[in-house]
Amino acid sequence: MDSPMPANARISIIGAGPGGLTCARILQRHGIPVTVYDRDPEVNSRNQGGSLDLHEEDGQFALREAGLLEEFFALARFEGQEMRRMDPVGSMLSHHVPDEGETISPEIDRGQLRGLLLRSLAAGTVQWGRTLESVSGPAEGPRTLTFADGTAVEADLVIGADGAFSRVRAAVSPATPYYTGVGFLEAWFEDMENAHPELSELVGKGSAHAADGERGLFAQRNSGGHMRVYIMRRVPVDWIAVNGLRPEDTEGIRAHLLGEYASWSPRMLRLITDNDGAYVDRPLFALPVSHTWEHSPSVTLLGDAAHLMPPLGVGVNLAMLDAAELALALVRSATVDDAVHGYEKTMLARSAEISRLLEHGADSLLALPDLGPFSRV
Repeated sequence: MDSPMPANARISIIGAGPGGLTCARILQRHGIPVTVYDRDPEVNSRNQGGSLDLHEEDGQFALREAGLLEEFFALARFEGQEMRRMDPVGSMLSHHVPDEGETISPEIDRGQLRGLLLRSLAAGTVQWGRTLESVSGPAEGPRTLTFADGTAVEADLVIGADGAFSRVRAAVSPATPYYTGVGFLEAWFEDMENAHPELSELVGKGSAHAADGERGLFAQRNSGGHMRVYIMRRVPVDWIAVNGLRPEDTEGIRAHLLGEYASWSPRMLRLITDNDGAYVDRPLFALPVSHTWEHSPSVTLLGDAAHLMPPLGVGVNLAMLDAAELALALVRSATVDDAVHGYEKTMLARSAEISRLLEHGADSLLALPDLGPFSRV
């Protein structure tokens, strides 16, 4: 089968996250039809997660190509660029306060970003409740997408934007994510100014990080008076069961954590003990460094599906950059195959370089703070 022109191709994106939606938006902006399939039953079926900082060179570049940068700035929290680094006692080691008008990496809630992208798409672009089971068919296409509800569709190009445990990835690569040895435990705090004023003062308007070499805490302000704290440790992937605990045993987990953080000050321990509700276990996975695959003219990947890395502020930004570059390649190329070739040549080289730099990034989250460019207080 000859590779079709992008404007005539049946393009299917799997995953309605920031990467998949960005790609769809840019394609539609240039008159190329696309359908997005997502496993969520409907748009508001689950919490979308915490706050994201979008960088000028990638996330914001993608939004500019999507025609949505000004709308992003209207929603973004520029004060969220504040960053505090502390020791386990709670003493400030460094403090970055953003300059007035600074736009290097403003924050936005993941749900707000998703809503911005969804509103920009033509009605019916996203089909909800479509859990992909498999991708089959010849490498030259067309491909058959089979869903858990028993339906199937054909596509000339399948774009895997379906995250860490991508179902699309298996069509081009045998790689699977491995556990990094570092786990996050997420804690939520509500109504910060009234219910948690001391923690609000401790963390500031953006984020705060502390570590002692073996464990750490990362607190991040969200919109609407919310805050998330990530309790970071080197633990087995099944550490909750290994310690005779259950995920819903909030008090038991809290007591266990207090033992692990016994050397930290009572002020800092409130970031562990004063949360509103249960903890959420989030072990960190990554794909092998320099993950690649044999080119297929009918399937490609972007974001975590292509290059899952530790959460060091690059994940969503790279996914959106991938999405923009892939969409623009489809806009500018004579065939789908040409577009995928050009996109993968750039994306795979970039992701290989960054994945090598971040190979031990999960461990760096627990290391004693590197003050870097921040000024000491």
